[in-house]
Amino acid sequence: MIELEQAYESLAAWCRARGWAGHDPFDGLNSRLFQSTPLKRSRVARLAWTQAFKRAPVNLRAPALVPAGRNAKGTALFALAALSRFRATGAGESEARELLDALLAARLEGGSGASAWGYNFDWQGRAFFAPRGTPTVVPTAFAARALVEAARAFNDEKYLRAARGACEFILGDLKRSAEAADEICFSYTPLDETRVFNASLLAGEALASVGALTGEGELLTTAARAARYVVRRQRADGSWAYGAAGFQGWADNFHTAFVLTSLARIMHAGGEDMRAEFAESLRRGYEFWRENFFLADGWPKYYHDNPYPADAHSTGAAVVALVELKETMPDALTQADRVLRWTLAHLRDPRRGFFYYQRRRFYTIRTPYMRWTQAWMMYALARRLEIAECGMRSAD
Repeated sequence: MIELEQAYESLAAWCRARGWAGHDPFDGLNSRLFQSTPLKRSRVARLAWTQAFKRAPVNLRAPALVPAGRNAKGTALFALAALSRFRATGAGESEARELLDALLAARLEGGSGASAWGYNFDWQGRAFFAPRGTPTVVPTAFAARALVEAARAFNDEKYLRAARGACEFILGDLKRSAEAADEICFSYTPLDETRVFNASLLAGEALASVGALTGEGELLTTAARAARYVVRRQRADGSWAYGAAGFQGWADNFHTAFVLTSLARIMHAGGEDMRAEFAESLRRGYEFWRENFFLADGWPKYYHDNPYPADAHSTGAAVVALVELKETMPDALTQADRVLRWTLAHLRDPRRGFFYYQRRRFYTIRTPYMRWTQAWMMYALARRLEIAECGMRSAD
């Protein structure tokens, strides 16, 4: 574990020196050049510009005047990493609290105590456009995860209150794009009606995690309904599509990892009944993911049918999921170590300590995206180290 600890410390130092701020694969619309043109009002132009920045083999942000920024989801992931190291070593409380304070400061305040978080860039997808600062379920759910863990670690009510505010946003502001007596699907933002499986399940995870702390059975019941919606749309081979629409039919590594992680956390929060109800779906999903999204040496495939690109974001999400599943899937930690070894060898800058974006067939994109890559790898390394160090203490 010494290599992992060194990788964590060098990565943390690199991110800390930059104030936890940087670029993102999807921040192209922050370009002052693009925003000065009429193209900013065109859906097609926004989508093309975003994809060009995401796919370019070199970083186009300096000539396009895209500033580095701080991302709320990235801050939540950095806070989760710091909390993991605090639980493992007892050190680093001040840094964890500083990151949590930054997360609280980034809240988008809503009515009736609701709190939400969004992205620091305009985002144009195929389904809808979300202007910068739009409250969004994914960063909100990761903020809630960090705040719940902080409430447990520090016994501080302010973190739990903020996490409960995220539940108010989920229940009161998100659209329910599909709803029945025993299932529910939450929208991505208050602006759309998309049915994205991992996003809705992240909402369910937030409700379940907070409900387990506050004793609110209604939150747990709603989380179970969100889990049922996703579980019932699992494919026969065990996989999940990205979403319910026809153009959302692909499956990829990290969104599958998100589904598995959130489902496992909902099951843990909900107790025996939820564990019994969803265990078979979790097992089938895990087996498809484990067998189809990784090569034998740990190479994390982006899609199940193509080894390229290998993306450090997939590694980070995978290791977090594998640590989460270690109690129910006996090979999970072995697989986590295999994936980490491959990533350290092939996607890490050995001199500066950060991780590259992607390895493609003929080249590697070395852009050090802060939220997409560095935050996820810090979280992954911290979680694997925590399990190792807690295990050593138990053995002593």
